[in-house]
Amino acid sequence: MKSVKPGRGPSAMGAVGSLFAAIFGVIWTAAAASMGAPPLFCLFGVVFVLVGIVQAIYNFKNATGKNRYSEFDIVDSQEEPDPLAQRLDLEREETAPEDSNADSGDFRYCPYCGARLGEGFTFCGKCGKRLPEEP
Repeated sequence: MKSVKPGRGPSAMGAVGSLFAAIFGVIWTAAAASMGAPPLFCLFGVVFVLVGIVQAIYNFKNATGKNRYSEFDIVDSQEEPDPLAQRLDLEREETAPEDSNADSGDFRYCPYCGARLGEGFTFCGKCGKRLPEEP
């Protein structure tokens, strides 16, 4: 079964961006406290720091981990299992659901969104992108 995973580069950039957001939150909190702002403004900075740290950890783990959480890249389960399914003990069925294309095996997957397609499709029915020519 194909799953969609984020690329390592975008995840690394997300980790760096989240660290900058956390640093901004620290600066915001210090500036608001030094100006005597109401506690709500200081709390905004603290929340910004916490969200930045959590996002940085998540993105860094996706950028460096062997098994990444699903979002963008389409990979086969033999290449890289889905760690969320492993953590939740979800067993994905590797067989296709019963329909007219499943009996003959004449289906493929969209390389952009991972949607299952029938034979002879020119555009993906889910994301609408033009499909590459079949070899």
